[in-house]
Amino acid sequence: MAASVLAGSGVAFRRVLAHFPQELSLAFAYGSGVFQQAGASATHNENNMLDFIFAVDDSVTWHMMNLLKNRSHYSFLKVLGPKQISNIQSYGAGIYYNTLVPCNGRMIKYGVISTDALIDDLFHWKTLYVAGRLQKPVKILTQNENGKLQAALVSNLKSAVTAAFLMLPESFSEEDLYTQIAGLSYSGDFRMIIGEDKSKVQNIVKPSVPHFQKLYSNILQDCPQVVYKHRLGRLEIDKSPEGQFTQLMALPRTLQQKITSLVDPPGKNRDVEEILMQVAHDPDCGFVVHQGVSGIVRSSSLAQSAKTVLTAG
Repeated sequence: MAASVLAGSGVAFRRVLAHFPQELSLAFAYGSGVFQQAGASATHNENNMLDFIFAVDDSVTWHMMNLLKNRSHYSFLKVLGPKQISNIQSYGAGIYYNTLVPCNGRMIKYGVISTDALIDDLFHWKTLYVAGRLQKPVKILTQNENGKLQAALVSNLKSAVTAAFLMLPESFSEEDLYTQIAGLSYSGDFRMIIGEDKSKVQNIVKPSVPHFQKLYSNILQDCPQVVYKHRLGRLEIDKSPEGQFTQLMALPRTLQQKITSLVDPPGKNRDVEEILMQVAHDPDCGFVVHQGVSGIVRSSSLAQSAKTVLTAG
């Protein structure tokens, strides 16, 4: 099925962006208001909330300017001022959301994250909250020439591929790969148990395979551990212990730490390389990696959801 950004969305997104302070290192729109999805929600895209994330170099200054322009967007916390809002932003997944905001005839939600916190999540998967969204197709609205941010965006995609390889069998389809990648940021998220459509990941991937290909094809073609049969839509990877060890060593730091804590009994204090070598030889290697990802997502999603209740208007 051909996939495309929803018709007319580019102009609509730029009009929304014009309502906000323009000091943004990165701004993107994501979700069902941007990309066609399969399933029950597919016919309601015109009414779906538009979701945005804004990365800013100076959160205090940005919130100060936004309070002057859009004070009504904030909950009662606006009385605390921009410094305290920025402090609250730093908890949980490091992002502050204003929700149910009417804008240009649509309802929108937007999150604000510091550029440094975003880069940290992209490189190290500290929370996988925003990094997880950027592992799926998004509509980039503006991006400055921050070399470290660009490197972090690419690193996040490579890490997503590596983690997915470890959880997949030796041979699989491109759609299998993208489904595994899209599911990373939902692993361990309690919202997938309570309230969310259980087919959410498949509904994201199926209509958007061409968008996933744009994100990942160059990475797959350059990866020495995979045979990418592009025309057949199939991939084969090295599942030897040596191959898996190389992949485990390339994982983001926080995920390596989670895997280490799962495998190494308290008090033994073995080094990370020794533990990952053990995991590489384990028939359940993929399950251990999945548990590690789930541990990251579970803690950040709970903290962020609690904060969202506090900051709701």
